[in-house]
Amino acid sequence: MLQEYWSTMVTVMPFLLKGFLETLKISFLAIIAGSTLGFVIGVVRSYRLRGLHQLLGLYIHLLRGTPFLVQLYICYFVLPSTGIWWLEWDSGMAAFMSLSLYTSSYVAEIVMGAIQAVPRGQTEGAMTLGLRPLQILRLVVLPQAMRLIVQPMSGVYVMLIKSTAILSVVGITELTRQGEVFMITYPSKSLFIYALIALIYFLYCYPLLRMANWIEKRAVGALGPTSLA
Repeated sequence: MLQEYWSTMVTVMPFLLKGFLETLKISFLAIIAGSTLGFVIGVVRSYRLRGLHQLLGLYIHLLRGTPFLVQLYICYFVLPSTGIWWLEWDSGMAAFMSLSLYTSSYVAEIVMGAIQAVPRGQTEGAMTLGLRPLQILRLVVLPQAMRLIVQPMSGVYVMLIKSTAILSVVGITELTRQGEVFMITYPSKSLFIYALIALIYFLYCYPLLRMANWIEKRAVGALGPTSLA
């Protein structure tokens, strides 16, 4: 019995690792793009500029209030059919764009909430010292807000990584898809193959969560001044 499972694992694992590399590539790029876009949107929304705040809020609520699968279908099937050449995406670009936009909506809310949680007196104190708005944001507000950003952000990243399992519906041969192919060949080992897939996802996500704890405890203090009191 053990020999059968070992033989199955030896056969399947190279292909699962190939699918994992595809998952890693797409998720890593989407994390960078989604975090950058979400951070900018979160900072802009924290200033509550009339009109722009509501418009960006609509963007966030639309993305957070609809299933990721629907967004993926829109990026892959609907947008390319508009005839606009720069929206004629292949499956890889559609997956990247949908993941990035979906991630940005969560990151934006986290960043805005963290910035607004910084006591107003900190900003007012920085203004009395003659600091400009961007200096206040960089030197006073963000270092304090980072303490509230790190942990929720890691949760968003784990959610993004797990969402890559859906990408097979548009032809992306990621980790889960590779496993499903072998379940046809080894139907009696389906549960075992799913366990291998889950293990690989866990080994990818767990260090990310641990790293978030490490950053929160050790690195945040090195970001700059945290109080004007």
